[in-house]
Amino acid sequence: MGTTDPFKDKSLSLTKRLLPWTICALLPIALLRLFFYPLTFSPRPETDLPHSNNISITYHSSLSASPPSSAEKGKINETKCDYSNGEWVSDSRGPLYNDTTCGTIKDGRNCITHGRPDSGYLHWRWKPSECHLPRFEPQTFLQLIKNKHIAFVGDSMARNQLESLLCMLATASTPNLVYQNGKDNKFSRWRFPSHNASISLYWSPFLVNGVEKSSTNPNNLLYLDHVDERWARDMDQMDLVVLSFGHWLLLPAVYHEGESVLGCHYCPGLNHTEIGFFDVLRKALRTTLNSIVERRGARGNDIGVIVTTFTPHHFEGEWDKAGACPKTMPYRNGEKQLEGMDADMRKIEIEEVEDAKAKASAFGRLRLEALDVTKLALLRPDGHPGPYMNPFPFVNGNAERVQNDCVHWCLPGPIDTWNEIFLEMMKKWEQQSRSED
Repeated sequence: MGTTDPFKDKSLSLTKRLLPWTICALLPIALLRLFFYPLTFSPRPETDLPHSNNISITYHSSLSASPPSSAEKGKINETKCDYSNGEWVSDSRGPLYNDTTCGTIKDGRNCITHGRPDSGYLHWRWKPSECHLPRFEPQTFLQLIKNKHIAFVGDSMARNQLESLLCMLATASTPNLVYQNGKDNKFSRWRFPSHNASISLYWSPFLVNGVEKSSTNPNNLLYLDHVDERWARDMDQMDLVVLSFGHWLLLPAVYHEGESVLGCHYCPGLNHTEIGFFDVLRKALRTTLNSIVERRGARGNDIGVIVTTFTPHHFEGEWDKAGACPKTMPYRNGEKQLEGMDADMRKIEIEEVEDAKAKASAFGRLRLEALDVTKLALLRPDGHPGPYMNPFPFVNGNAERVQNDCVHWCLPGPIDTWNEIFLEMMKKWEQQSRSED
């Protein structure tokens, strides 16, 4: 499709041009590499998920077959809510699940089992400024995905959100693992037989085609004009796609478009132009969303697309010291401002979703929305595993060196709220679908 090449955009300020160098030099190489599983994949994808011929690709939920009344149609237009603005307030109820009731928590996120001594981080809920965010209703979610296939596509933040969702749904119906492949099971599928529903995980840290760095190649290689077919080849089987990426773009990389090398990010020793990662984020997301619109929308096939926005890390000190992310309380509203790299990453994602929505409007029920959680995440420095990414890190006293994770989220933890908002978005789509019938 005819899109503007973001690499020719001259409007970036000097600050934005220098910021990627600073970030990459000080943090990502030493920190993020430890948390996003830089692995070498074999040329032949061991990663393909099997085709699910028994999954019915439908859009309409069976919640109700009756058309909405005029009052209901009016209510649909009155229930818009900006979930991105609000504050974290105390909640004595705590989470829906715990480390013993959910069997799909990845070890590095299982803070309770790993001995985290405080539990206050479990007793906060997000209160939007303009409306009410209901507690997650697993039965409602399952009913909305009946006979459908939901795919989480992206990096380990996509997996973090998926694992949270599985734990929340497991309080009502047990998910069955029916497929897994790739190192660390980065390509997996669970089924809920009670609702003939499937939820899949597709590892794709760039969304577009890429080769991850290895012991012989210190740079990631990205092909920005080609979507990653490891997930895109299954697009026709998907009813809803949740995209989440961004952190891997902070790492050293060389960028390709067509037959040319566009430039690189932090590639000393190579004769390439330094580009930085803001334009790359925009280009990769644009290619991805355009591919979905072209492959599904142009054929008249219904699909929903959710883009979960970038979530900040909360490293305050050295990654291998006990106090890397030591806070045990959320920031109060107004205490921490969304700015710098985090604000810019979020802005680009919101803009690209809005642009894709305009293109998709010509294709009926091809729905796209941003799950805007950047500010929610920014205010929760207490929600990360920190040293408890590993079991009982201080069992032998305070170790001089201890690895910390201040990027991902404890389960249960703040990321459960992402899925509460996700459910409300699905409910809104369902109401709109009924009003259009």
